[in-house]
Amino acid sequence: MKKILTVLLCAAMVASLAACGGTAASSQPASESAAASTLTGTGKGFGGPVTVTVTMEGDKIVAVEAVGEKETNGIGTNALEQLPAKIVEANSADVEVVSGATVTSEAIIYAVKNAMDPAAYPAPEEEAPAEPEAPAVIEAAEAYMGFGLSNSGRIGPGKDDTDTQVYSFNQVFANVLFDGEGKILDLYVDQLEVSTPNYDGASMPHFSGFPGQGGYNLDSDHDAKVDGKTEDTEDNFNAEIASWTTKRERGADYVMGTGTWSSQMDKFQQLFVGKTVDEVADWFAKYCADSNGRPLKDGLENAEDKAKYDALTDEEKAMLADVTSAATMSLQDSHGDILTAIKNAYENRVPLDVKSASGFGFGLANSGRIGPGKDDTGTQVYSFNEVYATTLFDAEGKIAAIYVDQLEVSTPNYDGASMPHFSGFPGQGGYNLDSDHDAKVDGKTEDTEDNFNAEIASWATKRARGADYVMGTGTWSSQMDKFQQLFVGKTVDEVADWFAKYCADSNGRPLKDGLENAEDKAKYDALTDEEKAMLADVTSAATMSLQDSHGDILSAIKASFENKVDIQLTLG
Repeated sequence: MKKILTVLLCAAMVASLAACGGTAASSQPASESAAASTLTGTGKGFGGPVTVTVTMEGDKIVAVEAVGEKETNGIGTNALEQLPAKIVEANSADVEVVSGATVTSEAIIYAVKNAMDPAAYPAPEEEAPAEPEAPAVIEAAEAYMGFGLSNSGRIGPGKDDTDTQVYSFNQVFANVLFDGEGKILDLYVDQLEVSTPNYDGASMPHFSGFPGQGGYNLDSDHDAKVDGKTEDTEDNFNAEIASWTTKRERGADYVMGTGTWSSQMDKFQQLFVGKTVDEVADWFAKYCADSNGRPLKDGLENAEDKAKYDALTDEEKAMLADVTSAATMSLQDSHGDILTAIKNAYENRVPLDVKSASGFGFGLANSGRIGPGKDDTGTQVYSFNEVYATTLFDAEGKIAAIYVDQLEVSTPNYDGASMPHFSGFPGQGGYNLDSDHDAKVDGKTEDTEDNFNAEIASWATKRARGADYVMGTGTWSSQMDKFQQLFVGKTVDEVADWFAKYCADSNGRPLKDGLENAEDKAKYDALTDEEKAMLADVTSAATMSLQDSHGDILSAIKASFENKVDIQLTLG
């Protein structure tokens, strides 16, 4: 009876024939026991759709391929390369996202679920292409171009589930065209917000502090619960900085109570065109709440803000109703100081020597650096560099005018007198400090929130550091001015070609006579006399690298072209 029961069970089950006493043989190898099937799915990535091809053998995921043509190179592409293998290994789409590439990772995960269960995970609807806006028509007798930066620290947003504080810093970038009377002709504002990685916002850029500080609490799946700590490594330090994206780049992922950050900023930009910097400040003082810097509106609970609103005329209230239908965020609070960035753009303005322009763009490039050097205790110096390019382009995509600046921030054990510094976040113990810049550590920076805010508020760009930023040849500003003159009249691709042909492969600096590196020397020797004469003129004023660990100037210029908005500028 027992033998009969065993036979019946084996006949009814799809299982290993060995369990049935080995009395029969399989008609195919075990690896081919289930026919392979191919499924496709789609998710919404950072730059556009992400598609996956999933190969299944029965219930087993044996292969995943992911494609996202518009995902950010070096950030989203990391997820496209790394996540499929994790899904195959886990035999599940429920895997951890790739650090620094959350949006693309989540798109891949959703796309795999869409492929396997389209009823439960429907494909995202394709967004209708937005109607192209008519380019701004700008006419003036003369014009100036300015870039302004404002930096501020923030205690928050909030704390994580272990009661550990979230910290962040905000940087606002204002790129402005002014007429001869100081009125704003055109305005483009963007912002970078970077928080500790225990904040649960999916697309928030983050920074864990410097290697050696122990990392920081990490909420990797953005469920408001800490999963562990970030890796306390130099690789993670560099990867985090390389993944920083602005609020405009975060796009539709940066949703607010009204629209997105970008759509709100666009409304303010339209409002401020035609005003001077002082008139923008006056508008803010009169029409924004004193409690939080947001535009006034009906129904405010704060008594002072309500009284301020009630004192306005019906016409002024109607104007504000139009503003707050599209823009409700603050122009000056701990989230970012937009007003000061616009003011700084005016103070930094330079005259334009152009007749016309068809595009206005801003580009940002971020990079980490192991160095410069170590202090006298053997503790590593770390730094991060941000390069900003504000560029006007002509109808053919050639650079009509360009203004580049850079922020370099190091740990405070670097002995350079004018170097901006950052000690990490409160609670990480501060960092070695060389307070008198004599190449000897004097102690540690204060591990306080006051010091955190003070350090960030003191960050100054290389142009703002002026004559204090001395180089082997002139200053950083004078060297950058020479490169700017060189690049006018070139497309972004032509700038890249110039760099590839005329700069050293070893360090990105312009070639010159007497180089020691054999490959660089051969590259220089192969040039014509005319080309060598051109380089002699360049290196008489500019010898710094255009792309190395000190800063990626080329990528910032390229990004300014990719981010450009159409305008119709006519001067004179």
